Amino acid sequence: MDKNVVIYNNNTGITASLRPLLRGESIRLLVAESRKQLRQIMAGQQIHLLITDVVWSDQDQDITEGLETLQQIRQMSSLPIIVVSARDDETSKILALNAGADDYVVSGCNPLELLARIKSQLRRYTQLVNMCANIDKIYQVDGLVIDDNTRQVFVDHKEVRLTPIEYKILKLLVQERGRVLSITQIYEAIWHMQAIGADNTIAVHIRHIREKIERNPKEPRYLKVVWGTGYKVG
Repeated sequence: MDKNVVIYNNNTGITASLRPLLRGESIRLLVAESRKQLRQIMAGQQIHLLITDVVWSDQDQDITEGLETLQQIRQMSSLPIIVVSARDDETSKILALNAGADDYVVSGCNPLELLARIKSQLRRYTQLVNMCANIDKIYQVDGLVIDDNTRQVFVDHKEVRLTPIEYKILKLLVQERGRVLSITQIYEAIWHMQAIGADNTIAVHIRHIREKIERNPKEPRYLKVVWGTGYKVG
């Protein structure tokens, strides 16, 4: 998938030199001419990196407004932000980084260096997004852990081997932690067909799961029966 990079409030004229370099890396460059346009761009599509300046205009060299805008953008999004500015004093760099910038580049640098910094920030951002997505696929109830990335189940740090059907049933109940699911709900969610005569099928699978994840299946810690209603985890 192509990456989308936005340039906003940049007075250094880097757009022309940067566009062909980014195009060669399958990175699309978008230019926002105003805050309203920036909001529209960020709301309308996925943006992977922002390039901006802390100097608001050539006539006004005060960076206060630029820093405030940088802080506002950082509060709205965790995407990488690179400041490209003609100001090369240490104070401006420190203030920009403290306001939320991930990198600070003085304009006039080699465009290939800026490209390398952009690619570096994009790699880090992509890794962070992937890591967060993977975390969302790990489910835990006390000592019971389901890693849906590898389809492994652990109890007290020891791997437990489940059949594919057992895994699906346990994952379903863990995802619905605390909620009682009826036999019909479980069967139809796993087999995707009407639950006719499913009582014995589910009961057998539940018994096998308990034998594998519970220290004492007769006094289950995780997978519990609610008589006359169904099963739940937690």
